[in-house]
Amino acid sequence: MALENTLIQDKLTETFNNDVFNFQQERDIFTLEASADKITALILFLKNDTELRFNFLTDLCGIHYPDNDSERQFAIVYHLHNWYENKRLRIKVYLNGEKPEIKSISNIFLSANWMERETYDFFGINFIGHPQLKRILNMDEMMSFPMRKEFPMEDSGRTDKDDRFFGRTVSNS
Repeated sequence: MALENTLIQDKLTETFNNDVFNFQQERDIFTLEASADKITALILFLKNDTELRFNFLTDLCGIHYPDNDSERQFAIVYHLHNWYENKRLRIKVYLNGEKPEIKSISNIFLSANWMERETYDFFGINFIGHPQLKRILNMDEMMSFPMRKEFPMEDSGRTDKDDRFFGRTVSNS
């Protein structure tokens, strides 16, 4: 028997009520939103439920939405996979922009350890309870988070580039 979207949605709404919402099929992946404070319980439920069996974390990443209101400026996206039924699930959780933080799931999926560190390194999102939350790809001395939209795209102090070669005009004033 194939794992149907309706079964996933019914089990989740029965267990988590209004903390899971906005269910939809996006191309070939079933998607939902969840409350940030329920993420560990939700991930554990999806992994341990005998029918759902989402036992593999494919990906975890961050997104910055600087134009959203402060309660939805950041998002964490989790991609889970049920190998038995070859079913994929995407969970999106929005975070407060002033203090972006969420509980770590590295104790549920060990692979989340590096993914959470990378998300912290590039977006500055704090994963509460992470065993070693520190930069993984950028320099430790770096004070900013390069995937945030306010991060400057270019180094204004560079002298080795000529704007004419980048399609920019140079004014002669």
